[in-house]
Amino acid sequence: MSSLLIIALVFGLALALIAIRLPIGLVLTVCAFIGVAVEASPKAALGLLSRLPFETATNWEFSAAPMFLFMGFVAARAGLTTGLFDASRLLLRRVPGALAVASVMASALFAAASGSSVATSAAMSRIAVPEMLKRGYDQGLACGTIAASGTLGSLIPPSLTLILFGIMADVSIGQLFLAGLLPGILSAVIYMTMIALRVTVKPALAGTPISRSEIEAVRWREVMWDILPLPILIALVMGSISAGWATPTESGALGAAGALVLALLRRRLDFQLLRAALRETASAFATLFFILVGGALLVRFVALTGVSRDLVEFFEMIGGGPYLLLFFVAVVYIVLGMFIDPIGLLLLTIPVFLPIAQSMDMDLVWFGILLVKLLEIGLITPPVGLNIYVIKSTLGNLVDLPTIFRGIFWFIAMDLLTLIILIAWPQITLWLPSMMR
Repeated sequence: MSSLLIIALVFGLALALIAIRLPIGLVLTVCAFIGVAVEASPKAALGLLSRLPFETATNWEFSAAPMFLFMGFVAARAGLTTGLFDASRLLLRRVPGALAVASVMASALFAAASGSSVATSAAMSRIAVPEMLKRGYDQGLACGTIAASGTLGSLIPPSLTLILFGIMADVSIGQLFLAGLLPGILSAVIYMTMIALRVTVKPALAGTPISRSEIEAVRWREVMWDILPLPILIALVMGSISAGWATPTESGALGAAGALVLALLRRRLDFQLLRAALRETASAFATLFFILVGGALLVRFVALTGVSRDLVEFFEMIGGGPYLLLFFVAVVYIVLGMFIDPIGLLLLTIPVFLPIAQSMDMDLVWFGILLVKLLEIGLITPPVGLNIYVIKSTLGNLVDLPTIFRGIFWFIAMDLLTLIILIAWPQITLWLPSMMR
């Protein structure tokens, strides 16, 4: 059996198992183990499987993940994120479509605390969508705003997706965090601008504006107290990394400590909160560890088959440069992203595409941010955009699925525009990392 046929069968099996919703860590491990056993020998597969968990556990970069997970769980359980939407809508009250624009801003800040797109979408759909619908906002606009804004958790640091890419591609996680900051802000600004322009052209989309009496009743000191914790955490994490004072793991520890101190100052810290946050962190970290072991085994399998070398030779033969590769990757990610979980898609494709990018001397930090942006698009692309179904499950019968699909169209278009900008002007991505090098 040829190596090409083996890898096609293994990847086909992986896609089928992912489609029936088996855990991605299990899928990667089982499929890669079978592939190595067929390509080399069962003994070699067992040897890799026994060694890789130890190698993953002793990877210093991986220790950043539990720190940021714990920070996010503490922030959420201590209520450090609950005032984001209210504060944002009042600060942006004069902008057309203020509630939707505020939802983007609040989601971006929430994403910076949680590092998870799904968690951001789930939390903000409970808070912001009912408020927008009560004000008469178009259902598609309200749901589309939250579904798209939730994807910012993949790009705005600290991001678990960036941590996974950094470990798999052996790229500095600190540089990836810095590289994701401006593209994440750019995505949010483009969303906000699009919403404001649409509401300006068609005011009926935004329903009833915030009244003067509501604004006058606001106690601005309380509003600023509600929104202050997350900017402090973001500044603590990103400031320590960009200044070179801390590694990503150390900055994660600072962020976790900062979240505990802020929870204590707000009198929300108790033993029950700590126990729950630690339990959630341990569960999420175990899942992440299993995924990384499976991904590392898949990398070894792909290396054994030599398919990456064949693809490099193919691109050299047709004279394909970096932009042709990016076009090919974009097509694969957008099509497969309609059906496959983003993390699963990332770990399935890194072993194939990364050697080609390296052979073309592409900056892997820039390449990683582009991949994550493509994964963001997959999170909201029908028919299986994960964030769409998170919102549907949260809202129940309040909004039907076709309405959410309709509302997401403009945001997908804005994501594609952002992607084109990041490809045309790499310095948007690479400016902050260049200061660290």
